[in-house]
Order: sequence, then C-alpha cells, then structure tokens
Amino acid sequence: MLELEVVPERSVGNERWEFTLGMPFAQAVAILQKQCHLIKNVQVWYSDQTSTSCRPGVPFTAEFRNAQVSPVSSDLVLTLTQDGIKLLFDPYSQRLKIIEVYNLSKVKLKYCGVHFNSPTIPPTIEQIDQSFGATHPGVYNSAEQLFHLNFRGLSFSFQLDTGYEAPKFAPHYAHGLASLQIPNGATVEKMYIYTGNSLQDTRAPLMPLSCFGGNVYAESVDVLRDSSGPTGLRFKLQTTGCGPVMRAETKLQAFDRCVRFGDHCQEVSSALGCPHKVFYKSEDKMKIHSASPHKQVPSKCNDYFYNYFTLGVDILFDAASHQVKKFVLHTNYPGHYNFNIYHRCDFRIPISSRFDSSDLQKEPFVITAYTKWDSVQEVLPHPMEHPVVLNRSSSANNTNPFGSTFCYGFQRMIFEVMANGHIASVTLYWPRAVGGVRHNDA
Repeated sequence: MLELEVVPERSVGNERWEFTLGMPFAQAVAILQKQCHLIKNVQVWYSDQTSTSCRPGVPFTAEFRNAQVSPVSSDLVLTLTQDGIKLLFDPYSQRLKIIEVYNLSKVKLKYCGVHFNSPTIPPTIEQIDQSFGATHPGVYNSAEQLFHLNFRGLSFSFQLDTGYEAPKFAPHYAHGLASLQIPNGATVEKMYIYTGNSLQDTRAPLMPLSCFGGNVYAESVDVLRDSSGPTGLRFKLQTTGCGPVMRAETKLQAFDRCVRFGDHCQEVSSALGCPHKVFYKSEDKMKIHSASPHKQVPSKCNDYFYNYFTLGVDILFDAASHQVKKFVLHTNYPGHYNFNIYHRCDFRIPISSRFDSSDLQKEPFVITAYTKWDSVQEVLPHPMEHPVVLNRSSSANNTNPFGSTFCYGFQRMIFEVMANGHIASVTLYWPRAVGGVRHNDA
C-alpha cells in the first residue's frame, strides 16, 4: 500500500517521487515506469474517434481506452487502479490538472507528516477537521448524494446514506461543521487536489520549476516561410538552466532561437543545446515516391536526426554537408504510434488560403497542433492529391495496433493525418542541393 504526503494546491507523493500539478504527462509516466514494482496496474484513458487500442512496449500493465469524441474534448487520464488514484491531464497542454483519490481504502495519506487516512485511521469528517482545520461551510449535492468540503486547492467528498433527509444538508442550512448533522462515522469518498478555489474552474498550472530538470522546453514554435514554402523555425524556449538539481536561486529563463534550413549541426547545438538523442537513418522507405529513385546513388554514410524530445522536434542533417535539410514537428496525440515519445510541439504554420481579388488583405490561415485536416483542406488554393498511406510497425513483432496514417504534401510540407482527422506530425523539407545531391525524397 502506498504511503503518500498530501500538499494542497501542489502535489501528492513521498520522499522519492511525487506527482506535481503542472507536470507534463511524460514525466508522470516516467515515474510510473520507475515504480513499476510498487504500482503495477495503470490504465490510460483518452478520447479518440477510432477503435480501442493498446500501446505496446511499456514496462507496466496499461490499457488504452477511448470514447467516440475528439482527442481534446476531455482530459487525458492515468488511473492507478490498485492504488485508487487518478491523474487528470489537460488535453491541450498535457500538464497535470487534477489529482483525484477515488478510493481512500487503497492508500495511506498524511498531511504535514501526520496520517489522516490509513487502515487504522478512517477519514471521517471529524478527522478531516482535526487534520486540516477550519473551512468554509460545505455544499451538498442532492443528485450525487455527496457532501463536498472545500479548502483552497483541496476538496473532500463524503458519501451520505439515502436514509437521511437532503434538506439537512442544503447549502442554506450549512452554517458550520457542527450544524451539518452528518452521521457519525461518515467517511471521505473522494479527495481532489487542484489549483485555486474551485474544482470546477481549475486549470492546469504552468510547469513547476522542479519539473524542468535542466531540460529546455518549447512554449511555442513558429514556422518561418517565404513565397515558396518554409525556411526554418523560430523557437520560444524556457529553461531553468543547466543541471537536474534546482537551487534556491533558480529562476525561469525565456529566450528565442531560430534554426533554418542549411544551418550546420554546430549552429543547431549552439541554438538549442545538445539533442536528447542522435538517430542515424538506416533506410528511406519514402524514396520510391521521389522523382528518380533508381538514379539515387547509395551513400557510404547515413543522414542523421537530432531528436529534441522536450521540444517535440526532430532535425535531419545531411550526412555529407552536416546541414539541416528537414524538420519534423510532433503533436503527441494519444492513439498515435509515437505517443509519449515527444512532448507536444505547439506550432503555428501560416499558409496562403483560397481568395479572390477582393480578399487580398485577408490574414493567412494558421495551422496549429489542434487544427483538423478538414479545415486545412477547405482553405488550400488547389485540391489535394490522393494521400500516401504510412504504416509504422514494431521491429520486434511487426505490429501496429493504432493502424495506418495518411500523408498529404503541399508547399514543401508533409502532413501526417490520423484516422480521426487530427494532425500527428508535420515534416518540413528543403528542396535545394545539399552536399551535391538534390533532395526530393521528403
């Protein structure tokens, strides 16, 4: 049984790890992976428009369940079924918004080092009052038959028996804990940790400084363009400095950096820092779609990617010239094969839309990580050709439970679209000659 410390409006955890409000989804999963010997059953709930699917390759038992709605219409949820805990993440920012303990009998909880819930200490209303002190009068929800006791950043829900009259617990009768006439022994049904004064109005906070761990994160990424297509990326970055340890003087640092096609790997490292990983391409399965695939001369060395997982970006370099020739932007939607490998890249891509002579002053249409492909097609200046079908598979068992995606290309960009119409990734490529070879294999 887990024994956890509750910090209202902040976190739940112990001296080794904690789930902190505002932390990214990937960090919570990393904690679960490291604690798989204690936390053995985790369900991942998300919204989608495709059939139920299960992500392979994770070291803990996980079930991916979904509903027939949009991926951003409801929260992304990690449920610790054997420990009675739910972690609710905002579907847009994918940061932790609410910590819910829905079964207090499966976990030990303490506040300021003193237990208020354990097998020997039931979380009664008297115990909550003793542990947390005075609060505002509670609110009774007759439909749920739950009595809600709210502190700032912390709420408790008490289950009441059907035999008690609801008017006793109506809000206008609640004038303090002593006047509530809650039956002796009524215990907490659920507990919520969140930011602010209202559970209904709470939002995921900004990422805490303790979650940066020396990494650089992208607040936003703007695609730079000219009349023919993209020319590079402008990053709005945030970091707390080098090293995983947070010091008392640690402050958030924000700065802008630009990376363009043709930049050398040294320039990219200087702008963005060292990549999390370097990946060398072994084969190019898309070369069959280039203009003259049979004329391409095999290279003695392979092109390589700089993988920036916390930025949600991959950068491809030419093996001969070591210059940037491709960017890949990831949206990190659940239900995609690469989900949880990258943080979401919150990009903005301006494109020219359909217009006539009377609409010359219109602003360009901006594609974001949340734009559905149907909306993009409506503003394109020409009809789209048939897509290329992309089917990723595991090298271990050659399977992909999430199914194929579709790739559409225009203006030197390739959009990978999921079955639900959301964009999974965007590839930007450079048509100019690099290292003596003209690249049309994007």
